[in-house]
Amino acid sequence: MAPQTFRTIPAQMKPAMQGLIPTCMCTASPDGVPNVTYISQVWYVDDSHLAVSCQFFNKTTRNVRENPKVELITTCPETYAIWRVKARYVESRTTGPLYETMSDHLAVIASMSGMADVFQLLSADVYEVDEVTLIHAGNPALDVS
Repeated sequence: MAPQTFRTIPAQMKPAMQGLIPTCMCTASPDGVPNVTYISQVWYVDDSHLAVSCQFFNKTTRNVRENPKVELITTCPETYAIWRVKARYVESRTTGPLYETMSDHLAVIASMSGMADVFQLLSADVYEVDEVTLIHAGNPALDVS
């Protein structure tokens, strides 16, 4: 199957934004030095925007402030479909409904992983989506019951 490309976030990608499988995020410094990290949650904002949980002051944060282009690889926990997203950093939110919802969701993730003392949302970083590509259509999860 050839990759399918979209200009906005397709409905079938939304399950990949539940935080069940960490998302890989790739950034680069202004001089092109790459940085790859796993993100606890990527959140659907609207058809053209997503938000990424920012929990630490780190190289990823510095990179996106200086070079706003990022790529994300996220996986659907239901079908194992793999999506690549090209996006650009827009803003960081530290208050409001988006921040509060992501903070509450992160608290659940932290509690389930035994890391409640470590995970704390500093900001919900909003990105504008440039391109979404379905790079692997996946298969339905196996029934192991």
